[in-house]
Amino acid sequence: MSLSAASPVIELDDLGVTFGKRAVLKNLRGSLAGRAIGLLGPNGAGKTTLIHTLLGFHPPSSGTARILGHDITADAKRIRAAVGYMPERDAFIAKMSCVHFVSLMAELSGLPPSAALERAHEALFYVGLGEARYRTIDTYSLGMKQLAKLAQAIVHGPRLIILDEPTNGLDPPTRQRMIRLITEIRDKGRAQILLSSHLLRDVEECCDEILILKDGCIAAQCDLEAERRSNRKFIEMETRGTAVTAFAEAIGHLGCEYALTGERRLKLVLQNGVEIRDLYTIAAEKQVQIRRLNYKRDSLEDIFLKAMEGKQSEV
Repeated sequence: MSLSAASPVIELDDLGVTFGKRAVLKNLRGSLAGRAIGLLGPNGAGKTTLIHTLLGFHPPSSGTARILGHDITADAKRIRAAVGYMPERDAFIAKMSCVHFVSLMAELSGLPPSAALERAHEALFYVGLGEARYRTIDTYSLGMKQLAKLAQAIVHGPRLIILDEPTNGLDPPTRQRMIRLITEIRDKGRAQILLSSHLLRDVEECCDEILILKDGCIAAQCDLEAERRSNRKFIEMETRGTAVTAFAEAIGHLGCEYALTGERRLKLVLQNGVEIRDLYTIAAEKQVQIRRLNYKRDSLEDIFLKAMEGKQSEV
């Protein structure tokens, strides 16, 4: 049965983490329910600390959090069975073959040995390492090691997969393979994903919700899918003709807000029931040419930069 994207996968309840006298995470509040959630922020923002706290590596100094409804301070065993984790840094066992390493990770997540080994073979074929599964991991290239880390994160069939910098250091073809695997896992709906990356492009390609941290606080939380749907209503046009003002006024009569930004440039907001073809019909009636038409779109970079410039907020 697939997961419901409406159910929160991660809930932050005044979560705080302090190392010594330094507050690394500061009273984080929010609920995340996307199929794939992007975790962003500059170096030192607290991304890795948040991941490690959710996984139980660091105890909260204040507040708590829940993963799939399980409290991170009380239900660590259930969380370990329900979550797959791909760390940023390598954590392999020297001279162990990849299939046995992945099988061991499956056992640590709660599978019996025979099932763990069977699932290890399946996971390695899935990520494209089936032919190399009996080789020791120390003989692997960087790209193969990243794929092995993905295999051990998914081997036990988790409901949430946490990926920390999954494309770090990969060449373009291997990066594309990794992104394709992540989006395929997302689209099958068997697991939700938390993806931490310093590459905005990775997050934009894979994620439908983002959480941006700055100095241990939540700087922004955004539903990318809603943003994309919203941006379909904003139009920028370049026109040619002598009746551009009459053309704009006719668009206004349809209930659309508009603004002339020059002799030929027009910005407008489409209202429900107004389609692009209606604009072309009016343009033909007014003998105006639409030379260029673009949807206004805030990129993830724009959202990120606004979050970095703005005041930190707790969602």
